[in-house]
Amino acid sequence: MNQSIRRGTSVRVAAVLSAAALALSACGSSSDSADESSGDGLGDVTVQFSWIKNAEFAGEFIADSAGYYKDAGLGKTTFLAGPVAQEEIVATGKADFGLSNAVSTASAITNSDFPLKIIGATYQKNPFSILSLADKGNIKTPQDLIGKKIGVQDPNLSLFKAFLAANDIDEKDVEIVPNGFDVAPLEDKQIDGLVAYVTNESLLVKSHGFDTVDLSFADNNLPFVAESIITTDETLKNKPDYVKAFLEAEIKGWKDACDGEAGYEKGAKLAVDTYGKDIDPPLELDKEIAQAKQQCELLVNTDETAKNGLFTISDDLVQANLTSLKAAGIDISADDLFDLEPLTELLKEKPELAK
Repeated sequence: MNQSIRRGTSVRVAAVLSAAALALSACGSSSDSADESSGDGLGDVTVQFSWIKNAEFAGEFIADSAGYYKDAGLGKTTFLAGPVAQEEIVATGKADFGLSNAVSTASAITNSDFPLKIIGATYQKNPFSILSLADKGNIKTPQDLIGKKIGVQDPNLSLFKAFLAANDIDEKDVEIVPNGFDVAPLEDKQIDGLVAYVTNESLLVKSHGFDTVDLSFADNNLPFVAESIITTDETLKNKPDYVKAFLEAEIKGWKDACDGEAGYEKGAKLAVDTYGKDIDPPLELDKEIAQAKQQCELLVNTDETAKNGLFTISDDLVQANLTSLKAAGIDISADDLFDLEPLTELLKEKPELAK
């Protein structure tokens, strides 16, 4: 798997935007940054998103608009929209940081020798699921997949096969239907299930009046971190204060983004009115608020983050990720995938960030 895992954004609209997004990245893309200064403090920062500028990045939007990056000593902040192969963008220096996931990052390291590390994770649990309709597929357990037609996007094929393997299901017992990033085949009942994000397609389909069922990957033998912050070995070695400054701003932004209903609405409005205002079709505020709420309550805030702080990845979670990667056919060590020392040092220096 050498592409980032991607999701759909709007019902009946296939989001196959990679080529255009890559072209924009090569040209520098637009910043949508609240700070127009450049070259201040520790230096400017460019962040490559894994997806379009929607509420998935509410914490980043709040950190930028509230001046948290600047307060931490950074200069101008530039956000690059996806979907792209963000691991390559970061590895080749087109962005300083990227938001990826353990599967894609590990694949980029092992297959392409990209010098990358995960330094923290926004999502403690991955948001992938098999989305089905209660009156069609009604897929509640892994065994319910047997004999069903499942829509799978090409970048997610290896991941889906890993999910089958992790649950001892033979690929021959499931009909894999190539599917874009469109939920229409599911709503039209052409397929029984769809690889989806619980914070995206699942909300979209439900918002259109369907009774939905989600079979979570994370809760069924394939847990791994997602919206993980990645950077290069060179950046980690040569700019440790820069890395910690970025993490500090990220933590502050996400604490605000997940601060109850006011936080959900604030992040969603920034996505709709400012950072994602040029998205076509336009973002819908109600859906973005629902996404902001769902990601905070299901994926960002967990028992572990309550104990250790946002973005932290415990030793147990590291091992769970390595097990998931092995199921996906990726053999990698913890030291080759993770470098959590900057985050650990930051939280020791500023323990209030972990509260």
